[in-house]
Order: sequence, then C-alpha cells, then structure tokens
Amino acid sequence: MTTTEYRVTGMTCGHCEMSVREEVEQVAGVEGIDVSAKDGTLVVTATQPIDDDAVLAAVDEAGYSAVRV
Repeated sequence: MTTTEYRVTGMTCGHCEMSVREEVEQVAGVEGIDVSAKDGTLVVTATQPIDDDAVLAAVDEAGYSAVRV
C-alpha cells in the first residue's frame, strides 16, 4: 500500500469533501480516501503507485485545486 498526501484549496464543508471523494475514488488503484475541508488535506491510499496527474485532475473536476505535499 502507498499513501500520498495532497493540499486542497477551496473546500469549506462536508459537501466539498464529498465532491472530492466521489471524483478521486474513480482513479485507478485508489483503495482509501481521507479528505478534510477543515485541514485542507486529501490523503489517498492505493494498492500501487497512483498517477498524481489523475488525482489532481479528479480534484479539479470536483471544482478545487490541489498540490502534492
């Protein structure tokens, strides 16, 4: 298992968290997601190294911006 952390900007509530979760869980290999609007973080657990660009694109699709920490 690999764990990757991202800093997400623009999230303010539980609905924001849900939007990010729904998009990121569609990225191949993702097994777990921990997202916090309060902390502005997204932690992705995967069975294999995941494509950062795919995760960042998923966050963008949800309407937010992210960078890998």
